[in-house]
Amino acid sequence: MIQDNFKKIVCVAGASGLVGSHLVKEGLRRGYCVRGTLRDCSDPYKVSYLKKLDGAEDRLELFSADMNNHEAYLNILKNVDCVFIACLIPVFYGPTGKPAKEMNDEQGYKEIINPTVDGCINILRAAAQNNVKNIVICSSTSSTNPNPPVAIKSELHWSDENDQCKLKKYTSAAKTVMEKAAIKFAKENGMRLSIILPTGLYGPVILPSHMDGNPHSWIKRLLTGGEGRHKKIPNDSTSLIHLYDLASLFFTAYENTESSGRYFGVFDSWHWRDLYSELKKNIPDMKMPESFSDEPVMPTKFDFSRRDSLGVSIRDIKTCVQETVEWIQSQK
Repeated sequence: MIQDNFKKIVCVAGASGLVGSHLVKEGLRRGYCVRGTLRDCSDPYKVSYLKKLDGAEDRLELFSADMNNHEAYLNILKNVDCVFIACLIPVFYGPTGKPAKEMNDEQGYKEIINPTVDGCINILRAAAQNNVKNIVICSSTSSTNPNPPVAIKSELHWSDENDQCKLKKYTSAAKTVMEKAAIKFAKENGMRLSIILPTGLYGPVILPSHMDGNPHSWIKRLLTGGEGRHKKIPNDSTSLIHLYDLASLFFTAYENTESSGRYFGVFDSWHWRDLYSELKKNIPDMKMPESFSDEPVMPTKFDFSRRDSLGVSIRDIKTCVQETVEWIQSQK
């Protein structure tokens, strides 16, 4: 299969991001020629780590492109077989630094929601003009939280963007609105669109700056005697997946020509109490958060039928925790 892929070109929009950099790595591993976009490909820090990936010397090209300008993608997407859109990162603050939770709906749409939606459509427009028919978008499980809640979540469930805005969750609403706009655009332009819905991302990172985000930053603190993410364990659950497996889901959704629609990019969900207990097994001397006294809530339940239809083997949570801890330890 890899030999057949040498002549195929894929594009990763957001190549220096946490998900995007792993898509670049996976694309090169599978033998594709990869075009990656960054806001500034002259940035020696970001470029240097991407260029160190196996296969990058011969099969990786990097370009400057801002999702606010669809024309920037027109030449980049010529002869491309698939576009992976991984540049729609969560935005929690407006340009002035005002937190999303302090905005009203008008400002929330203007500064949080619309830039995400417009950026996605700009890339899709450039893809359509180049007759690119295969699209895979990175979104979030935050778009699958119906009101009222359901016992078992599936990709058929949708969050209500109006409810999200009422709760000042403009960052989450941006994903919901973006997905609906992308689905409409893809249908109108004859594109095969897959949307991957991940959440907590574990495993090795490619750019050291990704260590500053969750969960890597607080696991690193635990390894050095500091506090984890919480002073007190929340009576709640958390969902996660290994970055390597997430990248594999993206490429399998692309390579399987029968695949389209939404897929959970999640292995499963655990209560925070159980996750901290698992971390304690891997970091015996770590500082445990204060326990809670209430009856523990049930972890989020998912219907993984569609995810499993892709046939990707996914690491369990114990392995995700172990490999993340061991990798952080190896970076000393």
